[in-house]
Amino acid sequence: MAELPPLELPDDPKLAGNITHFARALRRAGLPIGPGRVIDAIRAVQAAGFTDRRDFYWTLHACFVNRPEHRRVFAQLFRLYWRDPRYLEHMMAAMLPAIRGVQVDRPAQAAEKRAAEALLDGAEAPPGEDAEEPRDEDALIELDASLTMSAAERLKTLDFEQMSLAEVAEAKRMLARLKLPVKPIPSRRGMVSQRGRIDAARSLRGALRRGGEMDRLAFKTPRPRYPNLVVLCDISGSMSQYSRVILHFLHAVSNARGAGWAQVHAFTFGTRLTNITRHLATRDVDAALAAAGAEAQDWEGGTRIGACLEMFNRDWSRRVMGQGAVVLLITDGLDRDAGGDGVKESALARQMQRLHLTARRLIWLNPLLRWDGFAPKAAGIRAMLPHVDSFRAGHSIASLEELAAVISKPDDTGEKTRLMGVLEN
Repeated sequence: MAELPPLELPDDPKLAGNITHFARALRRAGLPIGPGRVIDAIRAVQAAGFTDRRDFYWTLHACFVNRPEHRRVFAQLFRLYWRDPRYLEHMMAAMLPAIRGVQVDRPAQAAEKRAAEALLDGAEAPPGEDAEEPRDEDALIELDASLTMSAAERLKTLDFEQMSLAEVAEAKRMLARLKLPVKPIPSRRGMVSQRGRIDAARSLRGALRRGGEMDRLAFKTPRPRYPNLVVLCDISGSMSQYSRVILHFLHAVSNARGAGWAQVHAFTFGTRLTNITRHLATRDVDAALAAAGAEAQDWEGGTRIGACLEMFNRDWSRRVMGQGAVVLLITDGLDRDAGGDGVKESALARQMQRLHLTARRLIWLNPLLRWDGFAPKAAGIRAMLPHVDSFRAGHSIASLEELAAVISKPDDTGEKTRLMGVLEN
């Protein structure tokens, strides 16, 4: 084994200590970082230097990040710890209300809450001049909390992108208990029934056994059957956090006994299509999603919706879409190939039309619908929207509960009717 030269550090190595503290925050945020990586990071910074902020960022990134899902957390923690002290004050004010100083009121962005939790782990509001004096009993104000939202109800309406690590874990537990029921559909095969249509063949066979006397009639009714559920989930960079939580939900649906679905087929797509159906069949959710993540190599990459739908229609449609499958398309519709190119936009529309024709129902879940001012301005959304049966939000537990309530309603269109009116105008 090659021996590394000893580090040449000053007597009071503040930078090494800061890198160590930064690594601890990353570990609390979920990144698998041990002492070896901390030592490698210190040596790498020593070799690369500390003169350029961008070089410093990518040096630490190379040492601490080895999975795509960790990039966003690393970026936010780096911003909080190394670049923007005022932003850290804002997050402290949001998480520790007793700390004063920043009164900016805005929602946290992606991974910011988890990053702030990691940096403020165990922090308490320090006593200072701003500490409030104890009030007299007659000065206390009683607040009526009868109409306040419970923690569970608040979590149901919270955007997956804005959840902390603890909130994401609790949301996954809630989604594991959520059902996605479906009503059976009648098949061409019949079954014995006390009433319904006359079963001529069985009635005649019974008459022959009784010497030709047709003294009773046999009846039959269509045998109920359950459709397949086919899920196409976008795992590109803009959909990363949503797709991870929704895949937990799909794992629960795949392994729920008596849920009604004949089979659940799951595919991920970003720059290519990946079939993860067999991985979701694993009972342990962590093992299942780890295997699915290893199978799909395009996590947090670009988005080529048209090319991936073409691959699905060509290679998988006949295998999994038989007998009236219900299709869930989970994507924000921001297709890299469709932007500003009418030819590629029409190609995406053709693939969506083909998918729509082979599905019993095509339901599109789009996290961008969480915005009140959402409009179908992107080229990919304009091409896809006319070819879906229902267009619904998919950014929270409440939106998935609404999906469970309407998935068997053939007349539900969600927001499609309203947005199609916007397109026509």
